[in-house]
Parts: sequence; C-alpha cells; structure tokens
Amino acid sequence: MATEIDPQPSQVSKALTDEMLRNSNESRFVPLRWLRHASIFLAHWGVETHGIAPIPKEGRQETRWYQMFFVWFSANMNILTFSTGTVGPAFFTLGVRDSILVIIVVDLVFCLLPAFFAVFGPKLGTRSMVQCRFSWGYYGAVIPTILNVFSMQGFLILNCIIGGQTIASVSPHLDDTLGIVIIGVISLVVTFFGYRFLHWYESVAWIPNVVAFIVMLALGYSHLRANQSTPVPTPTAASVLSFASTLASSILSWCTMTPDYGVYHSPAASSSRIFMYTYLGFFTASITAHTLGAAFAAAAPTVPAWNIGFQNNSSVGGLVNSVLMPVSGFGKFLTVLVALSIPSACAPSMYTFSTSFMAVAGWFTLVPRWVYILISEAILIPVAIVGAKTFYTTFVDILSVIGYWSTAFAAIVLTEHVLFRGGSFTEEAYPISMWDSARLLPSGIPAVLAFLCAFGTLVLFMSQAWYAGPVARHGSGDCGVYVGFIVAGVIYAVLRGLEKAHGKQRDATKEREPESGIS
Repeated sequence: MATEIDPQPSQVSKALTDEMLRNSNESRFVPLRWLRHASIFLAHWGVETHGIAPIPKEGRQETRWYQMFFVWFSANMNILTFSTGTVGPAFFTLGVRDSILVIIVVDLVFCLLPAFFAVFGPKLGTRSMVQCRFSWGYYGAVIPTILNVFSMQGFLILNCIIGGQTIASVSPHLDDTLGIVIIGVISLVVTFFGYRFLHWYESVAWIPNVVAFIVMLALGYSHLRANQSTPVPTPTAASVLSFASTLASSILSWCTMTPDYGVYHSPAASSSRIFMYTYLGFFTASITAHTLGAAFAAAAPTVPAWNIGFQNNSSVGGLVNSVLMPVSGFGKFLTVLVALSIPSACAPSMYTFSTSFMAVAGWFTLVPRWVYILISEAILIPVAIVGAKTFYTTFVDILSVIGYWSTAFAAIVLTEHVLFRGGSFTEEAYPISMWDSARLLPSGIPAVLAFLCAFGTLVLFMSQAWYAGPVARHGSGDCGVYVGFIVAGVIYAVLRGLEKAHGKQRDATKEREPESGIS
C-alpha cells in the first residue's frame, strides 16, 4: 500500500548517498545503503521517507486545507494548554477575571504569529529550519536549528511527565512511569508514519479533550460561579506582564514548527485562507483551554477536594481528576483519555525534532527521518522517567529560558520576509533552489548579531524563579519576550539593510571595473 504523499525516499538524500557510494569506499557506507533499502520498504507501508529537501509544486497536492485547522486545534486543546492557563491564579495570584482578560488579549494578538509562519509551508514547500536559511544563512541557521532540536526534545519530555502524572492521579496503584511509556509509544507510532498519518490523528485527537472539558465545566460550574465573588489581591503590573509573557512564550514557541505541517499542501489556496485556518485552530483551542485552566485554578482553593488534587499548585493532572471525581469511573476514564491525548502535542514536537536534526548539517540528511524518531524515543522515555522523580523543576526552569529564543527567531524571519522579500512567496523572492548553497544564501551575519543582541538585552528584563534581571527586580515583571522580539527585529532590519546596500554598491563597482580598464 503506497502513500500518495511520499511513495519514494527523498531524492536529494538518495542522490547524495549514491554519490558517496560511487566516490568513496563502498563498504564504509553499507549502513547508509541498508537505511535506504529500509526506507524504500517502509514507503510501501505508508511511512513518509522524504527528508528536508523542499517539496516541489507538483508534490504539493493535498487540498484538505481544513487540516491546517485541526492539527493546531488538537495540539492546543489539551491539558498542556490548560496547565498554562493555571499559571495566572496559581503562581501570579491573579483573580479569574484578571487572568481571563490577559488571556483574551494575548491569545488574540500572539496567535497571529504562528498562523503567519504556517503559510510558508504550502507556499514554499520548505521545512521551518530550511526556510529560515533565507534570513539566517546556511551556517547561521545552525544556531536556531540546534536550539530547536533541544527545545522540541525538552517539550517532549515535559509533556510525557505531565501525562504520566495525570494517569498516576487516577489510582494509587499506578505510577507516572507507565503513563510516560504509553504516551511515548503513541507519539512514536503517530510520528513514525509521518505527515499524512499525523494529520489524520490530529483530526480526531481533540474529541476526548473537548468531551472532558465540557464535563468538567458542567460539574464545576457552581463552584466557578461562586468563586467570582471571592476577594482577590489587586493585580500588579509585574504579575500581569509576567503572566502575559508566559502565555506569549508558549504560543510563540510554535513559530519554529508550523511551516512543517503544510509542506505537502497545495499552494493554490490563498495565503489568507491558510492563515485563517491556522489562526482559528490556535485561537479557539488556546483561549478555551487557557480560560478553563485559569478558572479552575482560581477556584481550587475554595473547593477542598480540588485543592487536595491540585497538591499545592503542583499537579494539574490531579486537579483535572478531582474535578471529574463526582462521576466516579467515568471521570477516571475521561482523565485517562485526557492524558492519552497528550501525543496530540507530542507528535508535532517529535516530528519537528527529526526534521530539525536533519537540517543541522548536510551529512545528517543521509540518515532517514524515521531514524531520528527512534533516537528521540530512546532519549525521551528514560529521561522523562528520571525527570518525573527528581528533575521536573529543573526541566521547567531550563525550558523557560529556552523559550525566549523563539521570540527573537520569529522577529528575524518575519522582518526578512516583510522588509526584504516584499512579503512575496514567488520564486524571485525565494529562489528555493538555493536552499542548500552557503554561497548563494544570505551570509546570516545580521541575523546572528541581532539574535545575540536580543538575547543579551532580554536577560535584563527576564524574571524566573531562580533569576531576575536588574530591570525586572525593580517591579516591571517579565518583559523579556517583548524586548527580545523588538530588539531582534530592529537590529536585524538595520544590519540586513546595510548588508544589502553594501552588496549593491560592491556589485555596481564590479560592473564599472571593465570600463575603467578600457579607458
């Protein structure tokens, strides 16, 4: 049974492998030859075997554009996004009304960015870490690519830990190890088959979460309504900005992967149509899950059973289970389903981990995508099991810092597209054939310098449990996300403009040199 999307291995990877086999000692590359034969076999069973080479227009035939809605609706309509919403009341002591106001504003604005980045996939047929080479350059793009590899794997680990803890909350006879293994295996299967199967899975993965959230709302409505009259401290500017930064960071982190899930979709659809499908997927799921998380976390202290399940603001899975507890076995069943739907967020992360790994260096493309999926799984399960016992807080702290880099990345790519590519997706604006040529791509120096300046600046404004910058310590809250985005965009615009002006001047000088020699 051959797949319509990618019946053969990547032609680019295959050509490179064949060239190496012809020009080098063949026995040295026998494992590569085995992997190529394995890829051909797997392709007949529907496994995507294409690498990171851009998909040509004739290969972008998928016309079910509504999939662009469901892949992001499912990825955000789950307990992970719910847990982000709990941060406002649980950690920044915001009331439910203040939390919801912040959620509405942030979701409305920041969901625009990953939705815009999603348009690159169908229009250019390039993976995110390949497309960024048109602003970061061939070698400069290694920086965000490596960061993306670590970020995706880190998110996978955290997601599996949360899922494992949710399953463990159902019964004292269960532990999080079982949940971690189950979620890891489901994520592996979905991602191993690739793009087509992943889109099918995401089209149905949202169903148990929506059912669970509706039941939670029905069971807890009286408590949620009563909590509205509970007095809360007056919100400070610092707490509001810090909560907004947490929400914005979680949304902006998707910018580094949204193009990956449209590379086989037809570019015939208008940019606005692709954008709206993606934006609605992000926004409707995010605002729903964020709002429910904030509402239940704010009400938990006033409901003893919920407060016990929440375990002093440390177990979102326990909170969900305690809310569903009045319906007994059905509530436990829903809790398990909510946990088992976490692969809806894990699968895109694991898929982008594999494509990002292949984009780190040219010779990584010789190894098929599905091999990197197995590597990710081999790292994921043992580290998540250990992390659930001893290193969970450390993981959260590290990933909070890693999350800042995606804001600078988004600003640089967005500035390049709007100011220097004219907002166009034509071949003239993006000569895709140059995707793997260090000589023909931009130098990447402006992007690297802008990134370093942005990161150096935002450190002054960031606020974490273990570190607060000098500006943040004066009560401004965490403004690192906003500062990093603005600084990266402005500095990149200036440096890239100077680079292009210098390049035009140099080209003009070269054109005049022959005339000068004749005279």
